[in-house]
Amino acid sequence: METKNMRTGSKKNWLAATLLAAITTSASAQISNDVVKIGILTDMSGLYSDLSGQGSIVAARMAIEDFGKTVLGKPIELVYADSQNKADVAATKAREWIDQQHVDVLMDLVPTNVALAVMDVAQQKNKIAIVVGSASSTITNEKCTATSAHWMYDTYSSSVGTGKALVKRGADSWFFLTADYAFGKSLEKDVSDVVTAAGGKVVGSVKHPLNASDFSSFLLQAQTSKAKVIGLANAGGDTVNAVKQASEFGIASKGQLVAPLLMFISDVHSMGLQNAQGMYLTEGFYWDTNNDTRAWSKRFFSIQKKMPTMAQAGMYSAVTHYLKSVKAAGTDDTAPVMKKMRELPISDVVIPKGTLREDGRVVHDMLLLQVKKPAESKMPWDYYKIVSVVPGNDAFRPLAQSGCPLVKK
Repeated sequence: METKNMRTGSKKNWLAATLLAAITTSASAQISNDVVKIGILTDMSGLYSDLSGQGSIVAARMAIEDFGKTVLGKPIELVYADSQNKADVAATKAREWIDQQHVDVLMDLVPTNVALAVMDVAQQKNKIAIVVGSASSTITNEKCTATSAHWMYDTYSSSVGTGKALVKRGADSWFFLTADYAFGKSLEKDVSDVVTAAGGKVVGSVKHPLNASDFSSFLLQAQTSKAKVIGLANAGGDTVNAVKQASEFGIASKGQLVAPLLMFISDVHSMGLQNAQGMYLTEGFYWDTNNDTRAWSKRFFSIQKKMPTMAQAGMYSAVTHYLKSVKAAGTDDTAPVMKKMRELPISDVVIPKGTLREDGRVVHDMLLLQVKKPAESKMPWDYYKIVSVVPGNDAFRPLAQSGCPLVKK
């Protein structure tokens, strides 16, 4: 027989269950426009398209698929466009996506001028910007914002790994070939600081235009300087062209070391081991590091027919962590998601252990690598020897030295 107490208890249980269901439904309902929309602005056809471009889109799709294609019961959509490496084009597209297509997060943002322009738009519109394919350390210093994150690498991490390693090996005088825009200047400054702090010296530098085809006059100036190291403060096609022409001039045989300061596996593939052999570089991801990275990279290769660069792998990590944070926050609203992105540890096949700091910098271990000689390579894309692991706290600028106004001093 049912008693009054039983009926009261049953009613309480029913009310509790109803309240829980309402809370759960409410959390799911906090997804704006009933969809989580990710927008990728990247270089689809220019000098950075090999390191980012279509491969970054592939990696983002893999992350969405691995997450289950939904979050909080709502679909995840991906849109992408070619930034043409122009800040005004990227900013216009970002505004259009946010205002008309209700994009929640803007990602990749290569090169630096694009990243800074879109970060500004995202801040104005209270949307999240995750920079993956750009490197300038200004992104998490004087240009930092509360709604942005810098994911995989920066000019500081490249300088600490490669610059310090070469000075320790006796390569203590440097001349820079520098891309004449924000990224190149930032890279030269960061490497110069590391070189001088390690006891080396900078004897000179020369600026070259973006997407240069002829480096002969710049290389001649570098040769004339008699510096032990010619540091290439550039990236993508500029790095490839500079290395190839340095090889044609026989610079290495004359005693000078050519050191690309931000090089990707796609660059090594383009220039060939014969030209790249022996070079040191710093990367945040190498496909052949362990069984997990090999398995993931082979999936990527089956689609893209190339092994992933650290920028493309970084897109997988960034999308994965963003979606985890949306789920944990119970909403795609910017402030709660950014809060969860900082609270949750970054843990995936690309970055097994990482954190997002208050200045927007993702901190994780980096790899000091050396390019193999042709005879040492056993198969296509077998390009690197892992020299050492650079701990995250050493690889990235200490928070105490940050110029970000968000950092509490």
